[in-house]
Amino acid sequence: MAKGKLFVISGPSGAGKGTICKEIFDQERNIELSVSMTTRQPRQGEIDKVHYHFVTKNDFDQLIEEDGFMEYANVYGNYYGTPRAQVMEWLEQGIDVILEIDVQGALQVQKNYDDGVYIFILPPSLEELKKRIRGRGSETEETMARRLGEALHEIHNIDKYDYRVINEDLDTAIDRVRAIITAEQCKINGEEVDWIVNKYKEDL
Repeated sequence: MAKGKLFVISGPSGAGKGTICKEIFDQERNIELSVSMTTRQPRQGEIDKVHYHFVTKNDFDQLIEEDGFMEYANVYGNYYGTPRAQVMEWLEQGIDVILEIDVQGALQVQKNYDDGVYIFILPPSLEELKKRIRGRGSETEETMARRLGEALHEIHNIDKYDYRVINEDLDTAIDRVRAIITAEQCKINGEEVDWIVNKYKEDL
């Protein structure tokens, strides 16, 4: 059986990557969305084990000691990480997996999983990004300035990615990410050749 593909989708906070990933997950078959772990407090409307696994810092540190993360990072004072076991199990079963993570995390994953597909979600402008973040109602002017500076720093890493999608219109951005996933699913790689040939030999 061919292994699943790993799709890593990231971008600045407020670019819309979470909404895009949720829509793709809801619409696509045979694809799983990894749920990240975080030490931050839930925002209004967020559900444990659906949006994130919300854990204590002690629980997070324990998993670090067990080498249980594909990646983890300190983002704006809170820790975020991708638990390794479930993702690896899905990939071994031939199931494609989406990771929706920050840029720091994506670059960590890339060091150990360079055959993943890396997609960067961009806002149409920093001014629009500022409006989106302000709309959350949870940022001071100081933290807003810090987030915008971090966003620009993250955008400087776009050359490490395979694709970029500008999220000006949400439906268009979703369609473009879906098109990337479909194209990558149809791509032939070396590991699949024997599996494909043997599959058709069985019909003889």
